[in-house]
Amino acid sequence: MEKVKVISASEAAAMIENGSTVAIGGFVGCAHPEGLTAAVETYFLENGTPRGLTLVYAAGQGDGKTLGLNHFGREGMLKRVVGGHWNLAPAMGQLALDNKIEAYNFPQGVISQLFREIAAGNPGRLTHVGLKTFIDPRNDGGKLNKRTTEDLVELIEIDGREWLLYKAFPVNIGLLRGTSSDSFGNISFENEVISAEVMAIATAVKNCGGKVIVQVERMVDDYSRDPKSIQIPGLYVDAVVISKPSEHMQTYAEQFNPNYVRQGDISSLTLPRMEDGPRRYIAKRAFQEICSEDIVNLGIGLPEGVAQIAMEQGKIDDMTLTVESGPIGGIPASGLSFGASTFPHAIIDQPYMFDFYDGGGLDIAFLGMAESDRSGNVNVSKFSDRIAGVGGFMNITQNAKKVVFTGTFTAGGLKIAFKNGKLEIINEGRVDKFVNSVEHVTFSGDYARENKQTVMYITERAIFRLTDSGLELIEIAPGIDLDRDILGHMGFKPQISDNLKVMSLTMFE
Repeated sequence: MEKVKVISASEAAAMIENGSTVAIGGFVGCAHPEGLTAAVETYFLENGTPRGLTLVYAAGQGDGKTLGLNHFGREGMLKRVVGGHWNLAPAMGQLALDNKIEAYNFPQGVISQLFREIAAGNPGRLTHVGLKTFIDPRNDGGKLNKRTTEDLVELIEIDGREWLLYKAFPVNIGLLRGTSSDSFGNISFENEVISAEVMAIATAVKNCGGKVIVQVERMVDDYSRDPKSIQIPGLYVDAVVISKPSEHMQTYAEQFNPNYVRQGDISSLTLPRMEDGPRRYIAKRAFQEICSEDIVNLGIGLPEGVAQIAMEQGKIDDMTLTVESGPIGGIPASGLSFGASTFPHAIIDQPYMFDFYDGGGLDIAFLGMAESDRSGNVNVSKFSDRIAGVGGFMNITQNAKKVVFTGTFTAGGLKIAFKNGKLEIINEGRVDKFVNSVEHVTFSGDYARENKQTVMYITERAIFRLTDSGLELIEIAPGIDLDRDILGHMGFKPQISDNLKVMSLTMFE
């Protein structure tokens, strides 16, 4: 094997030609090559290049401010973005809202798998994921603004069944991250919390005749590691950049946490007790939907509370928690460490995790809910003034056997209290979340009904389930007035169960 080039981050940025298609790996801050992406921004500001790039990525990467893919939020640098989750890179999202770039939003899992199809020389990723949502070409085709016109998704019928073909395209540059490299460019991941889709990207770029550049912490002796520990073979690597510690934090929240890269007994861990309030009430009720030995996915935000409740009740070992980024087992981290898990049993490549999800491997999934409508559709991906992006939400919700959407009934200033056995609305939220028709169909109620999924919508005051004719109210909190506190804040009238139950008082303890 030839020796790999060890270059500076600035030299790496100079390797990116105008008009290139650039693929970047990572998940929030996990395994994201911060030193490389920051260098690309600096080089652009100093030299005016590279320009007119197409950026492709699966998971959201950033801190919601200046890090990660926010480095690409410069007018002129980008021509097109094909991404899974946008919310962590508002600078880039604003370019899409302002019609200054072509912008596509595809499911995170699909993009991570698409890299493998590109590597293999296939026409694209053929999957059912995205049918009847905003990504279906009969709707928006995943396009986010008027400037975006090319169809990258095609509806195909095979043996009487509908599929979506996400079309392949050449990838010229891969910006990736690992922990260690030898002189041949063999990359291992000792301190990385995930491997994400690095191998898929590296293979795709190499087979397209492009350049793979990897950010690492250190160089190690040749022939010093177990060959099975190599995540990216040197055969695929064109250049290595040794990063500064400040640009190679394990996650954006932590420099290094050893518990993210080793096994351990999760029952020995302590999680903070969830404070009283709507998040706790919702998480406690949602936890009741888990059966012993279930394989579970918890979305970021409110669903994370389900793990805290499970720990409080001594039942964290009764289930297996997974994260779409790759960890199996353990307890998912939160905030800017989301993507990692404490004491995982195993960590697999992200495309393989989505293979498992897409094929129905999840027993139950808990996701957030920005808005829902009379048909059971849910929107978490796009709003009039903000592009959030679908992330892994679509792969997860379309394929889990049971889906539980969680969120407060209204948003924006909601204050509640539980007193004397009754839930009191002290200050109602300014925004009603149950609307007549959602702005963006991220989850399709029609598709769920066709596939006979069990779907629930759990809030602090009302619980609904999806039926053949839409949402049905099945539980109501004690002390809540049906007309004033529920129907008065809905854009439609749901079915009311003939067996409408009052939520158990244990939910509010």
